[in-house]
Amino acid sequence: MNVVRRQRTIVQPVAVFGYGYWSGKDVRVEFRPAPPNSGITFVRDDLKSAGRIPARFENRIEVPRRTCLRMGSAQVDMVEHILAALAGLHVDNCEVGIDQSEAPGCDGSAMAFVAALDSVGIVEQSAPAKRLEITEHVRLAEGDTWIEAVPSLQGTYSVEYTVHYPSDSVIGHQIASFEVTPQVFRDELAPCRTFVLEREAQEMIRNGKGTRVRSQDLLILGENGPLQNRLRFDNECARHKALDVIGDLALTGCEIVGQITAFRSGHRLNSAFANELVTRFTTTGLRKSA
Repeated sequence: MNVVRRQRTIVQPVAVFGYGYWSGKDVRVEFRPAPPNSGITFVRDDLKSAGRIPARFENRIEVPRRTCLRMGSAQVDMVEHILAALAGLHVDNCEVGIDQSEAPGCDGSAMAFVAALDSVGIVEQSAPAKRLEITEHVRLAEGDTWIEAVPSLQGTYSVEYTVHYPSDSVIGHQIASFEVTPQVFRDELAPCRTFVLEREAQEMIRNGKGTRVRSQDLLILGENGPLQNRLRFDNECARHKALDVIGDLALTGCEIVGQITAFRSGHRLNSAFANELVTRFTTTGLRKSA
């Protein structure tokens, strides 16, 4: 059994600026240190009585193509890349202030958030990290998409994701598989960007969504590859989906110990799986009693 690490937070506040892909509004996000056992909490700084929204699966609401959280009248949208950055760097406790309802899209990856967190430093705290250990096989499926977990013999957290677009050769069949450590996340996952097919992007614009987004801001994939952009990795699409899984499973509020494998799963199924993991296992890895 691996030694349980200590919880971590950042040394001092740091901000990231950008605009929301869906809303088009300028937005400022500020990461702030938080005490042990407080977890990740979003705070709507623009509201008169600041709404606090813990990053937990029970606060997730269903919005297509992104992960959104709500508590009371306060809501934050497209938070999966922020959550992935925090989880990937093992930042357990952090207050995330935001002055709009939607997080900044930046370049479609988690790189800006990782760079900000690294720029101020990460510090250990007194309490042990909360761990959710997978001790038996668990699987959720929806149609031909699925996500499952099995125990890790090495006591580590790993994610494997398969993208399968048989009708779109520009994406095709891709697999990404990584052990999730802070350095692996920085180098191999954080730079990987959101992707959308050109026909999907055109449909969104016709519906008044994403009108400020340019092809240089994320991966818009035409028949021959990215429009006015270049891939950072041959399997960047699968890597980004693995990043999304890490962000969505951060809604457990725990460091996961286990092997996660997903086939074409999206935010809704990932978040339902986070719920299933917390329902089935305790933070020590033992089955919860009925």
